[in-house]
Amino acid sequence: MADETPVPAAPAVPVEPTTPDETTAGPRPVDRVLEFIRILEAGGGAAEIRPYLADTFTLVEAPHLLAPEGSTRTLADVLAGADQSSEVVANQEFTIRRTTSEGGRVAVEADWSATVLMDIRYWDRGETIRARTSSVFEVRDGLIVSQDSYDCYFR
Repeated sequence: MADETPVPAAPAVPVEPTTPDETTAGPRPVDRVLEFIRILEAGGGAAEIRPYLADTFTLVEAPHLLAPEGSTRTLADVLAGADQSSEVVANQEFTIRRTTSEGGRVAVEADWSATVLMDIRYWDRGETIRARTSSVFEVRDGLIVSQDSYDCYFR
């Protein structure tokens, strides 16, 4: 059984009404990213997240506990993973600690947790997996074109 280190709760960051941004068409980039995160939190699969992602979307994950070599995923990879995620985790929760945005670039720091639905490296079925995450998103014309993610998992 994995040792669960408690993570202090942070207050949720309120999402303000979406307003156009001077540098992009559509909603402000920060609002678009926060909407995308809420869809992920709700367990959204490919159909639910696809409207947020550009055809050229790329996800780059820095090395972490579950992917020691890191990874780079295309839109197709991410959509396939989104449909499979409901078999791996449930009850995802993102507590947004801080956001910063400039133009189309949005940085998000968050605490993430989920219930593991199967035995995976370091966690057994039914345990809560937790991570502190930081991601940098690029948004153009209302679509997320890239995400660089830096995840630190608690064991």
